[in-house]
Amino acid sequence: MQDWQSVTVRRSPASRRSVRLGSRWKTFRKNRFLLLLTMPMVLFIFVFKYIPMFGVIVAFKRYQFNKGLLGSDWVGFSNFRFLLDSPDLWRIVRNTLGYNSVFIGMNLLGALVIALLLYEITSRSMLKVYQTVMLFPHFLSWVVVAYMAYAFLNPRSGMLNQAREWFGYAPLDYYNLSDPWLYIFPLAQWWKEVGMGAIIYYAALMGVDPAYFEAAKIDGANKLQMLWHISLPFLYPVMTILTILAIGNILDADFGLFYQLPMNSTTLYETTDVIDTYIFRALTVNGDIGISGAAGLIKSTVGFVLVIGTNWFVKRRNADNALF
Repeated sequence: MQDWQSVTVRRSPASRRSVRLGSRWKTFRKNRFLLLLTMPMVLFIFVFKYIPMFGVIVAFKRYQFNKGLLGSDWVGFSNFRFLLDSPDLWRIVRNTLGYNSVFIGMNLLGALVIALLLYEITSRSMLKVYQTVMLFPHFLSWVVVAYMAYAFLNPRSGMLNQAREWFGYAPLDYYNLSDPWLYIFPLAQWWKEVGMGAIIYYAALMGVDPAYFEAAKIDGANKLQMLWHISLPFLYPVMTILTILAIGNILDADFGLFYQLPMNSTTLYETTDVIDTYIFRALTVNGDIGISGAAGLIKSTVGFVLVIGTNWFVKRRNADNALF
């Protein structure tokens, strides 16, 4: 007689499917309010990101307005050759990668330091003041920032040239000199965007249980030790995710920054010209949006590969900090 403990209950495929559906339904009901909170962003991504993906075929067509997207003639990879065969390809790729690499490093370090300083502020009223002051530049248009910068860089009456003359130096025509923009761009971008990153890191710090810091104080740990062993480990996942996403967008130059801030000065292209501004000028000459579509497809493909590759590298080092 077969022992009753050795009998295995075998469910049919339909029964197993029913159990899985029941488990998923319980999970959905448990998290329904959290899922409801994500719906606005899910709809936003679907409407503005996934639905327009159909238009990627414009990169392989010579778009004509009277024929429409589907009726325009196919040209294969001709639109891609415009960018890949350009004699200025090295310059615009070098500038795009170089500036964005500096931006990623400066924003990461600056936002982290500011967030850690904000966490040490005990006055709620002063904390709100500091947060508002740092976040305000993020919402300014680059057109406004460009004219603010012009007040400093004006060759005749700019504040920087007035200061140079006061110290006995000759004024500089910043809008005809390429080298200063190697420093102006990172400073302007850091001033405008570091506040947003600092708020994100500060929000992550607010999620840390204060009991960790209290226990560390009882054990005699100083501020630096608590920073190194408590604050930073809790921030590593957020830092990693934001860095992965930033690397995925490393070919997406901020058009407003590189076009508006230098006032589109033709003498500065050596250090101010990036992929986005180059494609914009090409469109104003021949008006073929297929070229712009090809450039966008190249950037999206490279960004996708970089996100996958960076996430794979992070996952091999520490799977808990990976994006997926």
